[in-house]
Amino acid sequence: MKRSAFLLVAVATVAGVVAFTPPASGNADSEEAASPIYGVKIPPGYREWQLIAVNHLLLAGKADQLRAQLGNDIANKAFREGTIPFPDGAIIAAIHWTRVLSEDNNKVLAGPFPGAQSFVIGSPVNVQFMVKD
Repeated sequence: MKRSAFLLVAVATVAGVVAFTPPASGNADSEEAASPIYGVKIPPGYREWQLIAVNHLLLAGKADQLRAQLGNDIANKAFREGTIPFPDGAIIAAIHWTRVLSEDNNKVLAGPFPGAQSFVIGSPVNVQFMVKD
């Protein structure tokens, strides 16, 4: 029963991350888009990349985040094939949000899974890019 509850919460978390990805301000998909700090160029179309992994970070009182890692086609192929090190051109985007308790989901889960808790993404925290040149 606990395994089923965990699986249901994990699936709901992934669905929430994918469904509620907030748009960034500005035109992040433009080739000309660059961060005002350090002049970092944001890869075009990164929000449409395939999902590699989702995780939860909980640091004692400092951070409670849901995180998603997305990869371009080169990174996803290398990840699936277990290629280490990743080939040139591989890019991974890490998107982080605050974690928020979902009262609506908890009402639904209360019947079949008493005591289960569901969380959804809250406000965006940051986006990080890892590039293999």
